[in-house]
Amino acid sequence: MNKQTNSIASDSVIALELGHYRLREQIGGSAYGVIWRASGPRAGGDVALKLINQEQMERALPPLRERWSDCAASEIAFLQSLEPWDERHIVRLLDSGWHDGLPVLALELMATDLGRHVQSLKAANTPLALAQVLDWMAQINQALAKVHQYGWRYLDLKPANVLLDPQLQTVKLADFGTNRQLGNLHAHSYAGTANWQAPEQFFPDASGAYSTGTHSDYFSLGAMLYFLVTGGVPLRFCSDCGNAYRRHSSAGAQLLRDANGGAIPAALYADEEAMFAAHIGRFNPHARDTALALLRALLQTDPARRPRHAIQISRMLAAIQGMLSVRDSPLLPELIRNMRRPSADNGWRGIQGA
Repeated sequence: MNKQTNSIASDSVIALELGHYRLREQIGGSAYGVIWRASGPRAGGDVALKLINQEQMERALPPLRERWSDCAASEIAFLQSLEPWDERHIVRLLDSGWHDGLPVLALELMATDLGRHVQSLKAANTPLALAQVLDWMAQINQALAKVHQYGWRYLDLKPANVLLDPQLQTVKLADFGTNRQLGNLHAHSYAGTANWQAPEQFFPDASGAYSTGTHSDYFSLGAMLYFLVTGGVPLRFCSDCGNAYRRHSSAGAQLLRDANGGAIPAALYADEEAMFAAHIGRFNPHARDTALALLRALLQTDPARRPRHAIQISRMLAAIQGMLSVRDSPLLPELIRNMRRPSADNGWRGIQGA
């Protein structure tokens, strides 16, 4: 974790558009950003305050500084464009503003993310129920559908960007700085996280740019499905891309192709299919073929062969869920989630407004 030490410290107060926020503790970070737990105005509870890492900003070259600021500003603009009823599977933007000339976001604070949660279960030798995995996948698929509906591709789906409420088992997408508009059909510069990217997002075209779309998010969804079903094991393709990028940056893509006879490596190997099917079979042998068909569809190297839209994925997930027994289905958390948002079932009132 990168510490932001030059002008930001615990108990510092950040003034945004709707109020002042006092920093409590740093709870996350990346190459360019830091996340603080902060107390909000009017006893409104703690929030997650996302700031650009000023120490890293000072060391970066001007183009990179501009990119980091643009990413934060793009994330603010995207979250501000959402309607209130879209908050179910996308993290809420509570406030925004500027500090020391850099954009700042105040986001709803959630307990953990899927990456940390899965690792904690793995350390405790606690298996993850297939019904829960399918429920999370359905929620993530709905979140991606919302992003696509608003005219964007997400391009950074990974466990660390899926926030989790362990009580309700609700997951929400976070970190929209790498979003690209769907209407812009031109190839773009590198964006995202190498360990979770579709082939077209990691391997550039002949011009050195990257041609992505909604299908790129579906590949990452497949990588997420494999990761969750196997209890935290990443795809070999994703690990190889991640290692190549860490060692050689964007030049690692060509080195991987050279090691594979000039071709893009396979995204899913036979032994990985066998391990995935074995994990599914422990819960329900009848669900293996359907689940494996979904995994193969999502992880096609050719983007045109992946599912075309979220509805197709939703139907395949529902088919797998239909093979599970009633006692395995997470019905209670779903009922509670339904009660917390306006719907016909609760007279179009949430619990707080009832």
